[in-house]
Amino acid sequence: MSTQEQTENLTIAPIVGPDDPRRFTDSGIDIKPLYTEQDLPAELHLGVPGEFPFTRGIHPEMYRGQLWTMRQYAGYASAKESNERYRYLLSKGSTGLSMAFDLPTQLGLDSDHPRSLGEVGRTGVAIDTLDDMRTAFDGIPLDQVSTSMTINAPAACLLLLYELVGAEQGVAPDKLRGTTQNDVLKEYIARGNYIYPPGPTMRLTTDIFQYCHERVPRWNTISVSGYHFREKGCSAVQEVAFTLCSGIAYVQAAVEKGLDVDEFAPRVAFFFNCHNHVFQEVAKFRAARRMWAALMRDRFGATTQRAMMLRFHTQTGGVTLTAQQPENNIVRVALQGFAAVCGGTQSLHTNGFDEALALPTERAAKIALRTQQIIGSEAGAADTADPFAGSYFVEALTDEIERRAQELIAKVDSLGGSVNALEFITSEIDQSAWGYEERYRLGQDIVVGVNAYQEDEVGTQDLLRVDPESEREQVQRLAAFKASRDNELVQRRLAELRDVAGTDANLLPSMRQALADHCSVGEVCGALAEVFGRYTPAF
Repeated sequence: MSTQEQTENLTIAPIVGPDDPRRFTDSGIDIKPLYTEQDLPAELHLGVPGEFPFTRGIHPEMYRGQLWTMRQYAGYASAKESNERYRYLLSKGSTGLSMAFDLPTQLGLDSDHPRSLGEVGRTGVAIDTLDDMRTAFDGIPLDQVSTSMTINAPAACLLLLYELVGAEQGVAPDKLRGTTQNDVLKEYIARGNYIYPPGPTMRLTTDIFQYCHERVPRWNTISVSGYHFREKGCSAVQEVAFTLCSGIAYVQAAVEKGLDVDEFAPRVAFFFNCHNHVFQEVAKFRAARRMWAALMRDRFGATTQRAMMLRFHTQTGGVTLTAQQPENNIVRVALQGFAAVCGGTQSLHTNGFDEALALPTERAAKIALRTQQIIGSEAGAADTADPFAGSYFVEALTDEIERRAQELIAKVDSLGGSVNALEFITSEIDQSAWGYEERYRLGQDIVVGVNAYQEDEVGTQDLLRVDPESEREQVQRLAAFKASRDNELVQRRLAELRDVAGTDANLLPSMRQALADHCSVGEVCGALAEVFGRYTPAF
């Protein structure tokens, strides 16, 4: 057997057909009919929650003192309509906001760009200017909410706009709480929403680390994302391995920039997916925490407990949602949310049951939020830390996931790290995605309502539909904004930004000044692209 075949067997479930009596997780772990004490790892050193290696959680009592942050990913059409949804979610008990941006914003394009046609406000809110960000948070005190932004290549722009709106509200930067996803490595691998080549991208990432340490110290500077790897089709083991590899790359870049690991690492967060196999997902989170703690201590020399903690947000699996019998998704989301909580997540987004068909309606978003509240108040999952600890099955899975993920990390290390291993990582995920499809096609893996227990009638759904008129209105607002500003000042600020981009200086102060003086997001990103170039994949 070749090395490649061994790697595949360690990370992807085999295709054996529906008549094979064996059962596998998606990572190829052969599940035994019965687990006993003989299946426990030879050295089971679990420790206690709140202490290295944090297998059992990062807080001593976990949720007994405070539940996780309940976020609902939201944003669509205009800043005004998104603001209404944010207020609605807060009124229903959401304890944090999670901001979704439309595709042009994610690509650093203004709504009036030719490539934006037909996409403005579709998959999230369009944010072109300071005016847009101001409207999105109208009436929402930024010193009283934590806001997560799913934004990557233009992450610095959106963070700075948020800081500027906070200043207008009288909120000092050191009072702002939230997260910018800011993980562009996964864009090269799984999503394609990049702007610049990897080198300048890593510079921007570490500039954000440095800037926030000095000005916005309560802000999570990055959310290293495995979520999108899993959405593309990777297995649980691959999700752990490739996410931690990305984390290694970012920490290494920051260390090489001269930043102190004990100072910046506590604001490095992670973002994981959660699928239906409750036991594997719980084990996955436990293994990832343990592995990251060891990496930070042994590879990077972290000396503080906070620098070794893996803190993470979880979103339930979008790719697990089905358009057929969509009400079944309520059960899937509940199981996934339960697994995330039992695995020790710090914040959670639960998907709307209708998201295989459209953006979630208010009704679907409320059901998803209520699902979290029921898990927190009624399921018992929050009553004790690490409730699955000591389970023969879960401890064996935790150990096996760690072992297999370590092998993949070693392979990526041998290729020079994530930046140099993009093609390998992409290939591994593609193979896993193909395996998923084959197992589903053959009936080896059952998806209720899709390849088993089908129904002929398709129920009608009340879906959220974005009014096409909202795009025209956004373009008009942007045109008015650009017409009313001091355009000579705008051009001067963009020229200054290009000059700074040609040096080693931190880019964010110049970017903040440009945005404050009414440069648009697209103009700022475009100015940087003139210096850095635009990334074109080689594979």
